Amino acid sequence: MKLKSELSSFPTANKLLKFALIGLIGCLGLLCLYYGWSFGPGSRRSDEEASGSDGVDPLFGGFVLHHDLDDLHDDQEHNSEVPKSLPICDLRFSELIPCLDRNLIYQLRLKPNLTLMEHYERHCPPPERRYNCLIPPPLGYKIPIRWPASRDEVWKANIPHTHLAQEKSDQNWMVVNGDKINFPGGGTHFHDGADKYIVALSRMLKFPGDKFNNGGNIRNVLDVGCGVASFGAYLLSHDVIALSLAPNDVHENQIQFALERGIPSTLGILGTKRLTYPSRSFELAHCSRCRIDWLQRDGILLLELDRLLRPGGYFVYTSPEAYANDPENRRIWNAMYDLLKRMCWRVVTKKEQSVVWAKPLTNSCYLKRDSRTRPPLCDSKDDPDASWNVSMKACISRYTSKMHKEKGSGLAPWPQRLTAAPPRLEEIGVSPEEFQEDTSIWHFRVIEYWKQMKSVIQKNSIRNVMDMNSYLGGFAAALNEKDVWVMNVAPVHVSARLKIIFDRGLIGTVHDWCEAFSTYPRTYDLLHAWEVFSEIDERGCSTEDLLIEMDRILRPDGFAIIRDKPAVINYIRKFLTALKWDGWLSEVEPRVDALSSRDEGVLIARKKLWDEGTSVM
Repeated sequence: MKLKSELSSFPTANKLLKFALIGLIGCLGLLCLYYGWSFGPGSRRSDEEASGSDGVDPLFGGFVLHHDLDDLHDDQEHNSEVPKSLPICDLRFSELIPCLDRNLIYQLRLKPNLTLMEHYERHCPPPERRYNCLIPPPLGYKIPIRWPASRDEVWKANIPHTHLAQEKSDQNWMVVNGDKINFPGGGTHFHDGADKYIVALSRMLKFPGDKFNNGGNIRNVLDVGCGVASFGAYLLSHDVIALSLAPNDVHENQIQFALERGIPSTLGILGTKRLTYPSRSFELAHCSRCRIDWLQRDGILLLELDRLLRPGGYFVYTSPEAYANDPENRRIWNAMYDLLKRMCWRVVTKKEQSVVWAKPLTNSCYLKRDSRTRPPLCDSKDDPDASWNVSMKACISRYTSKMHKEKGSGLAPWPQRLTAAPPRLEEIGVSPEEFQEDTSIWHFRVIEYWKQMKSVIQKNSIRNVMDMNSYLGGFAAALNEKDVWVMNVAPVHVSARLKIIFDRGLIGTVHDWCEAFSTYPRTYDLLHAWEVFSEIDERGCSTEDLLIEMDRILRPDGFAIIRDKPAVINYIRKFLTALKWDGWLSEVEPRVDALSSRDEGVLIARKKLWDEGTSVM
């Protein structure tokens, strides 16, 4: 053959040496290029590649997907696919939020509209650029101060940012005090404390006993542009739960501070996408100097609040536009008043720095408007509950015929609404009897979980809880007597159920667990994953990616409760060493109940606090 004859025609040692050197140089060049790419920001690599593990794709630096976890369980040859360890990311990534990483926007050469705040919206890395390393805590990190003391102070080392203390020093947001950061409870428009401000608002609205919950009829509040969430912190004593919302913007780490304090809060922005909550979720929305241009794009941001508010819901607006008499603020006030009047909102009360609007109880006002009035009513085909990656719409969402007829949401006051079957159950095809059975089952399941953790759980060691597949909210309802709050996550394929969560007086969000969650690292004490791994595996997403994401979210000394089919439990148990979660675990086969769709196992594991000497990449 020609190829064979050519290969046999190299007569000299010099030529052999020359070709060997060229080959070696080429290999070294490719190796440098590969490792430079692998360790670059936004990329991923497992140190198991160096040992030749079959579980890692050497081309893209990611894990080979396990498309059938049952096969993995049955075939012992796959045991080699479980890595023995994972690399630790560089310290500069200690506060990484993968889908809110603005460095990624630059790397991928995206061109978000800065005016519309698109750069604060989610932009997730493609699979080949996901991190495959564990996020380290900052130097000097300590186990967080326990609730309720954490409301007023946190360790400075855990969130080493003091910019807000200097910028907002005259507003009592936060104060640096040695190795701690204190929170006096102030805000931009309530320097003397959120507690006094809340009482003042209650008096404005003539709520009985100056209690903001209005006899249990106000339970869910959306606080937009919340700062460090002191408003939400002090609402808790009124039996009101506020979902405090802010982006990771120039007010560095405000939501991270809020979560470190143990206050219900989340990252989000009123930009171009709907907030990830169903319609009619909140009794009240609050904006205290939130610096939002409510008049932009035909009032689309106010229309988003309108979508989220329940019939008769309030909008509390504390801002210069409500009281200042200079020409610019008067212009904004007049335009805002006119817009909200066309939206059928009315001014309930106006005093000093605040004004309170209320939206209508029924569709009557909408039906009386001239057909040419702007903003228009939304198309009847529009689903106001659709919120995952859905663009905002500059239109008014009408009430259902049932809400219109009943002149309200038909919800019981808090706390009765936690266990009363909400009217919207019929919209998702669940009967009141099924709802009550679900509540009972989760009550028993949670008792069993706590029995498993009894030997290691400490008083007040759990405050921030996430239910990664919340279903009807039974898990969160069962925790109501404990001093915790729960972020109830409805996976995208069952997002319609989230309305039931809010109707029970709980809070939550929609999310796709094939992507990273919008929160800072080390923000939750307990993660509960019921059939989450089975669901993402059926969609072809990576079990390993989700475990690494759970490690990012979970605080050191925090717990993960994983309830799934035995094959999943078996694989995850083997992965715990790589996650460095091998300090304590408990595994049981739970009792079969009406919610058990298959054989299940329960694995509870605890994340360790790493030693200071743990090496990073």
